Amino acid sequence: MTKIPFLMIVAGGLAALGGMIAAAQDKYTVQVPDGLAFSDFRGYESWEVVSVAMVDPTEPAMNGEAGSVLNVIMANPAMIEAYRNGVPGNGTKFPDGSKIAKIQWTTKKDAESPFSVNVPNALRNVAFIAKDSKRFPDSGGWGYANFNYDGASNTFTPDGTGSDCGHACHTAVEAKDYIFHSYQKR
Repeated sequence: MTKIPFLMIVAGGLAALGGMIAAAQDKYTVQVPDGLAFSDFRGYESWEVVSVAMVDPTEPAMNGEAGSVLNVIMANPAMIEAYRNGVPGNGTKFPDGSKIAKIQWTTKKDAESPFSVNVPNALRNVAFIAKDSKRFPDSGGWGYANFNYDGASNTFTPDGTGSDCGHACHTAVEAKDYIFHSYQKR
């Protein structure tokens, strides 16, 4: 074998590998049509936990999915500082720039635990909320986005359109500046 065909094979293999890597989704390029982008929440993975919640599998929001869903609610530093200053219980609202991420996993029983405990299984979706009173005046100053996760393709798909797609649910907690979860005692 001569050096030229060998180099062509290596170069072709590297090009194919590069194409596969380039084809993998960069989640930060996904955006809700006419709404928030995943990139607006860059770094959410390391935000502080506000609260956790378990969604009952009989809830209509589960759309007939089996099992329960574990939610971990995290907030950016601006929102954490507001929580620590007593917002919303002190009668003030969260400042512009406040952001929340809600990560949802389906659950499974932990087979190794000596007691019955549910743990995260598969990532289901990631939802975001951002406070910007000028950008979102018609939804209490909050913009919403939901991104469903597909494990088979390792991709996120926006759910809904516009930045107020989650506002209808949050009107139930308007008195708490549209935020369901309070900052839990540590």
